[in-house]
Amino acid sequence: MQPFRFKQFIVHQDRCAMKVGTDGVLLGAWTSLAHQPQSILDIGAGTGLIALQMAQRSSAETIDALELDEDAYEQCVENFETSPWGDRLFCYHAHFMEFVEEIDDTYDLIVCNPPFYKEDVSSGNSARDMARQSNSLPIPQLFEGVAQLLEKQGEFAIVLPYASFGHALEVAEEHGLHLNRTLKVKGTPKTPVKRILLQFSRRKDAPESLELTVETERHQYTPEYVALTQPFYLKM
Repeated sequence: MQPFRFKQFIVHQDRCAMKVGTDGVLLGAWTSLAHQPQSILDIGAGTGLIALQMAQRSSAETIDALELDEDAYEQCVENFETSPWGDRLFCYHAHFMEFVEEIDDTYDLIVCNPPFYKEDVSSGNSARDMARQSNSLPIPQLFEGVAQLLEKQGEFAIVLPYASFGHALEVAEEHGLHLNRTLKVKGTPKTPVKRILLQFSRRKDAPESLELTVETERHQYTPEYVALTQPFYLKM
């Protein structure tokens, strides 16, 4: 499999169950860095894409990533080492809750493109199932851990299926995290909202809510999508 080439870095993904996709690129491009985070954590890093985007966009001194699958972890490390920001990027090989229990550090920004699907049906590929099924990192467990690892003024950004929005909101509030920004994502003008990007903090601000359509038709990208992803995609 050919590596995915971005403007400032290359992502090898032949050993990762979950490949580079629109969800991850959007989260890495959309997440607000207005509070100038100096320490960032990417939960379930996969190829390391979002952490690499954070390195490109920020001056954060510490950008940590967490990946449970061994092959994905090794590939993430390689992608970090071959990037221009290898001295700022580090990947841990551990389950998130194990990491929460053992780490003393806290983070100014946490980002996560989590496992989405609740189906118990196996695809026959255990690594892909773990990467895609929310059984390996349920939303309540995720927010509980994030609340422990987040600095007092820190922020948490996540991409979820739109159907999970209400549940995530309830769980976040239980852990003292309040919604500040949302981006509803539609594939085309005629399709329903499929994904939602959320950014939380401990501040009770009135949330900023926007909507983004990716394409007007096949491979015809909207100006808004182009503007958001242009710093990364080669052909944008």
